[in-house]
Amino acid sequence: MPSTVLVTGGTGFIGGWTIAELLKRGHKVRTTLRNPDKADWLLAQLSREVDPGDRLSFFKADLLSDDGWDAAVEGCDYVLHVAAPVGVDAPRNPDDLIIPTRDGALRVLKAACKANVKRVVLTSAIEACRPPLRSPDGVSDESLWTDTKDRGLGPYRIAKTLAERAAWDFMKSQSEPTSLTTILPAAVLGPVFSDQYPHASQLVQRMLLGKLPALPPVGFCVVDVRDVVDLNIRAMAAPEAAGERFIAASDWIWMADLAETLRSELGESASRVPTRRVPGFALRLMALRDRPAQFIAPLLGRKHVFSAAKAQAVLGWRPRSAAETVIDSARSAIAVGVV
Repeated sequence: MPSTVLVTGGTGFIGGWTIAELLKRGHKVRTTLRNPDKADWLLAQLSREVDPGDRLSFFKADLLSDDGWDAAVEGCDYVLHVAAPVGVDAPRNPDDLIIPTRDGALRVLKAACKANVKRVVLTSAIEACRPPLRSPDGVSDESLWTDTKDRGLGPYRIAKTLAERAAWDFMKSQSEPTSLTTILPAAVLGPVFSDQYPHASQLVQRMLLGKLPALPPVGFCVVDVRDVVDLNIRAMAAPEAAGERFIAASDWIWMADLAETLRSELGESASRVPTRRVPGFALRLMALRDRPAQFIAPLLGRKHVFSAAKAQAVLGWRPRSAAETVIDSARSAIAVGVV
C-alpha cells in the first residue's frame, strides 16, 4: 500500500535514487534540502527516471540544526535517513565530522518518534562493523561493531560507528510505535543522475580519465546504489526488519580486476585506465610522509569480506554483481560527460 515517506538529503547520491524508486512504487515522498533553491535542479534530475507529478514535496532542514525537522516528519509513515553532513569528508578536526553525523541522526530520530512514524531506516556504513585494521583476512557480519579506539581509524569510520551506536542507544528509551532499522552499505557505486559525482564512484571516474597512474594491491566490497535503495525500501515496511542491522554488500573486487573489467567491457572508452601495478612496499614507504597513503597502507593485500547473507535470508534481497555495477557506473559517467 502506498505510504508517505520522508527521504533526508534528496540531492545526495543515495537520496536521489531513493526518491526515484519510491515514486516508481507509488509512494508519496517528502525530502529535506539544506538549500531550497536546489528543488528545481533535483526535479530536473529525477525527471530522467520518473515523473514525480504531485507526489513529491520539499522541506528545508539541515542536520546541523533542529529547525524544520518536525514539519518535515509530521504525517509521514516512514523515514529513510540517508543524508550525511557535507563538506567534511577529511576534516583536520575529527569532531567536525563526528558531531554532525551523530547529532544529525539523533535530530531525525527525535522528530520521527515525536511524530509517531512507524519506522526509521538509517543508512550507516560497513565502516561501523569492521574488524581491527590489522586483523587477519576473514568475513564480517552485522554482529560486529567497529572498535573506535582502534589505532589508525579515520574520522569517517569513527563518525559512522558512533552515530549508529547513538541511534540505537536513543531508541532504547523510546516506546512504540516507532522502530529503527539500520543499513550498512559497502562502497556505493552505480549510475549517476548528473556530474555531481559521489565519493566512491570517483574511483571509476579517475580511472577512465587516466588520473590514477598505477594500481595498488587494494580491494573492497562494493554495492550498487540501486540495490542499497531496494534494501532500504524492503527494510522500511517488513515487520521482521524492526530492530535489526543489515549489511548491503555485493562482491569483493581488487582494483586490478576493476580496471580489467573496464578495459574489457568499454574498449576505447577505457583506453586511459591504468595497467601498471604499484607494489605494496612502495606505498608503505610513501605512508611515512603522505597522509592519504597512511590510511591505505593497512589494507594492502588484505581481503576482508562483508556478508549480506542476513539481508538475503530475511528480506529476500539480491544485489547485482560488482562487475555489472562497475560497468554501469562507467557508462553513466560517460553519458553525463564527466569523462
